[in-house]
Amino acid sequence: MPKQHTVKLGEHVARIAEQHGFRTYRIIWDHPANAALRQKRQNPNVLYPGDQVQIPDKQAKRESRPAGQTHRFQVKGEEIILRLVAEDIHGKPIANADCELRIEGQVYRLKSDASGRIEHQVPASSEKGELVIKNVETPWKEQTIKLQIGHLHPVEEVSGQVGRLNNLGYYAGGVDPPDELLLQSAVEEFQCDHGLDVDGKCGPDTQQKLLEVHGC
Repeated sequence: MPKQHTVKLGEHVARIAEQHGFRTYRIIWDHPANAALRQKRQNPNVLYPGDQVQIPDKQAKRESRPAGQTHRFQVKGEEIILRLVAEDIHGKPIANADCELRIEGQVYRLKSDASGRIEHQVPASSEKGELVIKNVETPWKEQTIKLQIGHLHPVEEVSGQVGRLNNLGYYAGGVDPPDELLLQSAVEEFQCDHGLDVDGKCGPDTQQKLLEVHGC
């Protein structure tokens, strides 16, 4: 019988699956007991603290092998793809730049593509990281950009709106507690830049555009 897991800050389904010993997050995400959660959140990588995830019972897997021999079984832990887009202060991509992605003590030397995209597979348990952009003329050169993996909240939540606006360069302040005036100003700027009705309210149309522009 499924047991209930209450989502904590920084958790997503792949990390929860690893915590509970599942090889892939799909076993949990696709389980019928999580149908309501899928409908509410839609993205298994973007959950909100307090969400309820149902953890199904594990199913034993049997393998037939001849006796009298040594057999090796290898189970690989699931990895997730971390995708970042680097832009300058004018919103233009930082293209073809050498970068260092530092995740939980590991250093990955990568290069951004023509659109400024940087992506790499990282363990599902990863929560903190850093990005350093190298050899390119940008105010971000050699600066350490802190990363919090799994901390982006759903766009329906105020904290998710603030996070996306801040990531896109529209200063919306913090989330604990949110600054209503800063958030309203950031929403108005975003709406003006993207052809939306400017009312300072992050309603369904603005939320949808935020998802589209931010990428998730």
